[in-house]
Amino acid sequence: MPFAIYVLALAVFAQGMSEFMLSGLVPTIAQELTVSIPAAGSLTSAFAVGMIVGAPLVAMLSLRWPRRTALLVFLVTFLLMHVIGAVTGSFAVLFVTRVVAALANAGFLAVGMAAATSMVEPTAKGKATSILLSGVTIACIVGVPAGAFISELWGWRAAFWAVAILSVPPVVAILRAVPGAAPDPNAPSALHELRALRTPRLVVVLVLGALVNGATFCSFTYLAPVVTDVAGLAAAWVPLALLLFGLGSFAGVTIGGKFADSNPMRLLGVGAVALLAGWLLFALTAGIPVVGFIFMFIQGTLSFAVGSTLITQAFYSATGAPTLAGGFATAALNVGAAAGPALGGVAIGVGAGFRSPLLVSAALVAVALLVGAAALLAGRGKAGAGNARSPEQAPVV
Repeated sequence: MPFAIYVLALAVFAQGMSEFMLSGLVPTIAQELTVSIPAAGSLTSAFAVGMIVGAPLVAMLSLRWPRRTALLVFLVTFLLMHVIGAVTGSFAVLFVTRVVAALANAGFLAVGMAAATSMVEPTAKGKATSILLSGVTIACIVGVPAGAFISELWGWRAAFWAVAILSVPPVVAILRAVPGAAPDPNAPSALHELRALRTPRLVVVLVLGALVNGATFCSFTYLAPVVTDVAGLAAAWVPLALLLFGLGSFAGVTIGGKFADSNPMRLLGVGAVALLAGWLLFALTAGIPVVGFIFMFIQGTLSFAVGSTLITQAFYSATGAPTLAGGFATAALNVGAAAGPALGGVAIGVGAGFRSPLLVSAALVAVALLVGAAALLAGRGKAGAGNARSPEQAPVV
């Protein structure tokens, strides 16, 4: 793999740390900036909305830019927003910095995935994507606890400074490692890429990505009460649960990188069925601590193996629109990341208990299986039995 892909993964690590660490900083931000807890919590929602809206929009605006230029603009903007956030005394300014940082993050991911997949052989897109996404999983494992630890020692502003500092090495490395090029006058226009996206297969991939990621974050968001209220353990065990899920997610993207190019059909089909069974069994056994911890690792692995493979399939489904494919894939994943926890919260709110998010996750995966099966049957009917399948042609589930 080209060194530049690992550079991009380092930047994605810093961005993942920024996205996930905020949940642990809400109380101290609210206290220092004299706003309510719900108001401070809106910073998380602002970032999520910025990612959903920004991914396709910013990717479209940057289509004619050289990729190195686009990556640098997005990353430097992201860095500067964290510097401003770290020094401001205004909640309104902080809110704006989160929205702008999310737009920059979304643009970086969209262009970064397109750049990573363009640096490798056409049949190695899955491996390139998995390396890039490993930055997110490592942020879950190391970055989020580190952010919480830094904020405990030096306050929430120090966590923002840490993200800004972590973003500096990738800026330098992108200048040195990512190939530079003059703007291509023959580069596809936004309209051309949008037309290339109008394929039923890509739509199915995006829907599946949103459903699977919704299932993932529905349960991940409520792991703490599963540990404390369902399993009956002390709050001190929650970091272990998050660590196990994070380790599983890293294992998942690694597995996805190994098989997403060569055998996506089997990985998605078997993985999705196992994912559904896992959420159901986790819901049934969540009251047994040892079994629950095992499922935290297993479900993290399965969720990210299936999810990262779906992202790869977005690029195989839209070879004529790699930048916007990355943008819409990023948006779809963030739709799931926002909708999943909301659905889990609804289930808890109606009195279904803290096991209910696990069942909601199972329901979302079941819907994904139904959608995938319907798409598979429709695809087979159109293509005929004699068509050979390459990774680009493989059914999505």
